[in-house]
Amino acid sequence: MPDNAPAGRSTPRSRALRGVDRTMERRRLTYENEVKRLVDAGFALVQRTGRLEPTVGDIVAEAGLSNQAFYKHFHSKDELLLAMLEEGILLLRSYIEHRVSSGSSPTERVRNWLWGILEQALSEQAAAATRPFVISRARLAERFPTEVKQAENGLNAILRSEIESGVQAGELEASHPELDSQLLYNLAMGWVERQLITPSVDARAEADHLVAFALRGLSQAESSPA
Repeated sequence: MPDNAPAGRSTPRSRALRGVDRTMERRRLTYENEVKRLVDAGFALVQRTGRLEPTVGDIVAEAGLSNQAFYKHFHSKDELLLAMLEEGILLLRSYIEHRVSSGSSPTERVRNWLWGILEQALSEQAAAATRPFVISRARLAERFPTEVKQAENGLNAILRSEIESGVQAGELEASHPELDSQLLYNLAMGWVERQLITPSVDARAEADHLVAFALRGLSQAESSPA
């Protein structure tokens, strides 16, 4: 910066640098569009086939792109599958937030959270979309533990917040909201996984019992060890 430039003011960018900015912005938008097309193509193939293992060739053909475009954004097919899993969890989180918000009390909102998760196995349409991701989650979590955990933490945080609100309102007796929410998340998602892989004929009755069981546990004071 010239010695006589006013303090605290940046030097105006030259026409050439503004041109670089515009070029970089166009490139960013192009890359974002390509990534979205690849992720959307992956979802379309999964929904049509019911499997989470489309080939890279099938994905780029569906997206109308090239192998070069694919590997410009993803080092492997698993990285694309991770992006799809993260996107799916974000969509589920949005649905859960909407469902939870309709509850008039913390207890009802916890109930709504549980049913929102369980419906992923009870609704035929949701089950078809969820099954491939549930089946492959363990493999993706093993390869990308931090990324998968961060994505799932968003879902768990909604439940933890409602449990904490219930404790403050005197409706719930949970003494460890963070641990309780994680255990209930594991319980609900574990049931969904089992139901999607080996469906039960009494699935809705089981879900009713699971929700009642969870709410009983949250409404009872922790007993002291003998």
